[in-house]
Amino acid sequence: MSFLIVSGLSGSGKTIVLQALEDMGFYCIDNLPAALLPHFVKEITSIASNDYRKAAVGIDARNRNFLDTVPECLSKVESMGVDFRVIFLEAEDPVLVKRFKETRRRHPLIDKNTSLLEGIKLERALLEPLSFKAALRIDTTHTTPHDLRQQIRDFVDANATAGITLLFESFGFKHGTPLDADYVFDIRCLPNPYWEPELRRYTGVDKVVIEFMENYQEVHEMFEAIKSFLERWLPSFIRENRCYMTIAVGCTGGQHRSVYLTKRLADYFSQSGIKTQIRHRELT
Repeated sequence: MSFLIVSGLSGSGKTIVLQALEDMGFYCIDNLPAALLPHFVKEITSIASNDYRKAAVGIDARNRNFLDTVPECLSKVESMGVDFRVIFLEAEDPVLVKRFKETRRRHPLIDKNTSLLEGIKLERALLEPLSFKAALRIDTTHTTPHDLRQQIRDFVDANATAGITLLFESFGFKHGTPLDADYVFDIRCLPNPYWEPELRRYTGVDKVVIEFMENYQEVHEMFEAIKSFLERWLPSFIRENRCYMTIAVGCTGGQHRSVYLTKRLADYFSQSGIKTQIRHRELT
């Protein structure tokens, strides 16, 4: 059985995720009280029909009165022999505030004594037990609905096969650090093609930028250092049954150095037999 729990901050895209899963054949229920989770799992596992072999539930701050029971309920589900994965969505506070103001929706935790920003911070604290359990964390600060659906499809495909999947993501620090990364590597110390006028309009996937980067010994040393670190610790994560990891590589703007090194790392681990995915956050 493939069982997913979708959680995260209000306004971060949980509805889009559940809709994407439903389109992929999952039986989905939104806003299920956490206390009912073991009962729901027991019922669907007892049904012989294949219609319920893939299921997903949404649990979030609308469940406020039940959130204290989350750790206990998750333990019960584990004791039933059901292998579940938690997908947790988040975004930066200013972006969440902007989304609520634009849509004029009411945050589930605000009242006459609680502001929107205070409600968001309270929500982060209440959802910590699910956040810590997440097999996949997605920062939707810079993510379009189309990109979010694709990330969910990639994650479901990765879960359908054995072994770990590595997502290599390039980004620019001036646009913010990804909240969903398991590891973040800062490569702003490397030579920057941006300062070469004839290279500025290109990106790290273009031949002229690749040739520029490979002219410098420190670039090769940085690649070897990150590669060796991941090779050293990946077996430990695999032993812990991790199925998905996000490795973020950042430079200043996310156009040249991080794009180049992200692709080089992904190519290396793909050739080593590990399932890999690539995302260049700042490239349109």
